[in-house]
Amino acid sequence: MRQKYLALLVLPFLAPVARSEVYLMAGQQARPLNGTFNNVPVLHSNQPEEVAGPGILVSTTFGDALAENGQRLSHATYTFNGEFGVHAHHKYHPSAQYVARYGTRRGQLTLAAIAINPGDRDVVLKFERGSVKNSFEAPYQANNLLGVIPQGHRPWNTGPGAATAAQMMRGTLDRKIPEAIRIPARSRTVIFSTDLPSNGIANALIKGRSDGPFQLAVVAAKMPMSDQEILNVLDSDRFAPGRTYLNRIDKIENKSVFSRVAGVAIGDTYQASVIHNLNDMPLHVPLTTTNRHNFGTGENQVNPLATRMLDSSLDNIGTYGVRYNIDMSLIGNGPYKLVLSHPSLPGRQFVSFRGSIGLKSDNGYEELHVGMRSGQSLVLKSLNLTPNMPMNIRLSLVYPADATPGHLLSVVPDTQLTMLRNQEEALEKARKQSAAIPMFVMEPPATAELKLAPRVAQPSPTKRMKQIPPPLLPPLAPPMLPIGGWPPSTPAMVDTNRPHTLIRNWLNR
Repeated sequence: MRQKYLALLVLPFLAPVARSEVYLMAGQQARPLNGTFNNVPVLHSNQPEEVAGPGILVSTTFGDALAENGQRLSHATYTFNGEFGVHAHHKYHPSAQYVARYGTRRGQLTLAAIAINPGDRDVVLKFERGSVKNSFEAPYQANNLLGVIPQGHRPWNTGPGAATAAQMMRGTLDRKIPEAIRIPARSRTVIFSTDLPSNGIANALIKGRSDGPFQLAVVAAKMPMSDQEILNVLDSDRFAPGRTYLNRIDKIENKSVFSRVAGVAIGDTYQASVIHNLNDMPLHVPLTTTNRHNFGTGENQVNPLATRMLDSSLDNIGTYGVRYNIDMSLIGNGPYKLVLSHPSLPGRQFVSFRGSIGLKSDNGYEELHVGMRSGQSLVLKSLNLTPNMPMNIRLSLVYPADATPGHLLSVVPDTQLTMLRNQEEALEKARKQSAAIPMFVMEPPATAELKLAPRVAQPSPTKRMKQIPPPLLPPLAPPMLPIGGWPPSTPAMVDTNRPHTLIRNWLNR
């Protein structure tokens, strides 16, 4: 009967409970960063993310080209002059017909960026920093290097996106990109090209400056033997196949579906400053927000698109390749933790961030590799604050492709983080104990038995018991009590600690 009562304790609490997106800030409030983007235009080539064959991916020239569905799509027309950037991120998934005929070993494309000079004089492009990597050079490893790891001279990476972002953050230029190129009048020049392996990834991030007007394009070519064959793709008048969002244009426009970005975004750097007294309350600020995840601030840290393809997202929702510089001036007393979190989301857990973060303080500069799963809160740095002495910290990162935006940056007392860890451990212990104990419920007697059975001694109820699997406990850590009490504007939350405490007390009898 003990199992029966245990089931009665657990089952009422299997209904949905009030939950915070980030349990570290449960009962507390985030404040907006109120940062700003600069005005540097960046060509983003990320739609279609999965390319099925050769063709134009995005072009800022005038005119249009033919899509795979027979529709002619206008280019994302734009003319650059001065500072500029390029971000390209694509995967190659060859069509089933191609794989059946040739196999995946021969399924390889070349990803290339082209500079176009439509004017009557030469234009020179100088590149300040940049990196181009593919899956051969930086293998994609989704579940590798998780946690927070100090970074040495050679950056850790878990794929092309993490590798290029680390190099951009350090301000270096890799050997695939020339320091300068000259584009003759009325001509085109290939800036870079790299392999796009079958079922692999290629990523590029570049920052440069021109001394005159020019345009850009990104194409996928079928194993070209020369730059001219790459330029021929630009003249082919065809977009690369794989534009799966062309049948969902209305949903993109009403923001019920988020596509990828193919167009020119304004801004390659986001700058924000925060002055905060931790004696009043812990600090929580959103980092890389979305419309769905802004942690109650209503802040939308997304830079606008000056021009875009028809099947592109409406703005630069991923902010891939954007450099974030967050300056914090903190006042407090005692030990604190600088923490990065990602919301707990329904469904399967996934790796939400793989990349490098730089921290500059009065004690110097350090670089960290961070691999984070959804729902996690990871400590970036321990802080020891002296009363009446502000501590200044700058956090920098170049947001890597294949990360999932919607992160929270927090500075909380050690005691608050310890409370969260204790709750996580207690919940995991209760989950393991409940999974080890079978649950039983009584089968109802059959209707015929009620009508026909004579009044004789009935068999023991335990003979009619049927074993069922143990119920699932709530999958996420319960909300923790806030430091300093509930804010007046915060609604009361369900106390999810109580059922787990009752369970543990019962098991320990």
